[in-house]
This record gives sequence, C-alpha cells and structure tokens, in this order.
Amino acid sequence: MSGFPGSPRVLKGALVQTPPGNTPSVILFQYNPETLTRRLDARTTNRGDVGERSEPFRITGPPRETITLSVTLDATDALETGDPLAASTGVAPALSALELLLYPPSATVIANASLASAGNIEIVPPTAPLTLLVWGPQRVLPVRVTGFTVTEQAYDVKLNPVLAKVDLTLAILSYADLRVSDPGYQIFLAYQVIKERLVAQAPMGGPQATGAAIPRSA
Repeated sequence: MSGFPGSPRVLKGALVQTPPGNTPSVILFQYNPETLTRRLDARTTNRGDVGERSEPFRITGPPRETITLSVTLDATDALETGDPLAASTGVAPALSALELLLYPPSATVIANASLASAGNIEIVPPTAPLTLLVWGPQRVLPVRVTGFTVTEQAYDVKLNPVLAKVDLTLAILSYADLRVSDPGYQIFLAYQVIKERLVAQAPMGGPQATGAAIPRSA
C-alpha cells in the first residue's frame, strides 16, 4: 500500500552494534513497535528507611532506566514477492541477529577453549560491542539487552519461523555505568542535554498557577 501521499515518512527504529574498528551492524525494526514502555528509578543516597533524614534530595547520578518493547518479524511480504532468502529461512536471519546480541562471538569461544586446553587459567570473558537503541534523531541510547522472549507464531513447511514476536528488555547504560573514554558515555550525556534543551523550549507555568503558596528554596 502506498498510503496517503501527503503522509510524512516514518523513520525506522533500530538496534546498532558498534564493534571497535569495524562497520556498525544495524538491526532495523521491520515494523516499529506500537508501544515502548520506559521505567526510571532514581539514584539517591537515601535508602528510604523510615525516619532517615540524611540528604534526602541528593541525586548521585542519572536514573536507572529500563525500556521494554515488542518487535514483530513477518516474512509474508517477502514471500509474496518471491524473496529467495525468506523462502529458504523465513524470519530466522532477523531473529538470529537479535538473539546474537546476547551471545559471545563463536570465534572467541573457540579461542578461549583452546587457551583453557593449553593450561591457561586466566581467561577474561569477552566484552560485547557497544549496542545503541536508535529511536529517532533525539533518542540514541547505549543499552544492554537484559531480557529476551521469542514467540514464534507461524512456520513454513520446513518449520522455519515466518512470523514471530520478540519482547525485549533493555537496560540503559548511562555515564554512571560507563568509563569517560567509552563512546557510550558521551552519547548518553548528549541525550540528557537534548532533554534539558526540550524543557527550556517548553512553556512553563509559574507557581501562582497552582494556587498554592510555594516557598523559595534556601
């Protein structure tokens, strides 16, 4: 369907892996999720104990933020146009691309197994590449995939999935979680600066609009 000719072009959300020194790997969402749920938990010095009055307003860093969203993978259109990859594997390639966000590279696993067989007792677990959630130009966030549920809903004759829903849980990595030298540190800081600029542009009502007597801060 061509849609209404005057309708704006909608950008695609994506997950992007950025291996050091290599071309970024982009996983475009076939369909943008209908909803995106965000939870923010404050980082404070106050543990919330009853009667505790020690610096209740002090913020130790940006909030811990978690995003949950559902991604639909559907091979129907590709099958109708005779796409050979869809005909032979369904949505398995796209599904595998998402799943591999949680896997260490097989080459690293094999190399570490060889080191272990050779008697090397100090094997450092591999570090995953920086992963970014790109949700429009104003929301580019370093993330770690912490939860992953796949519901395969339809198959072809070879039992390749041709329709699947992926529920993702993403933990946002802020400058409280990353080293200053990590690119994600600056990316998250830029995200916060964008928020601050948006607030500065928005019209704000004065205290009198509340009808309450609000004291000035000391």
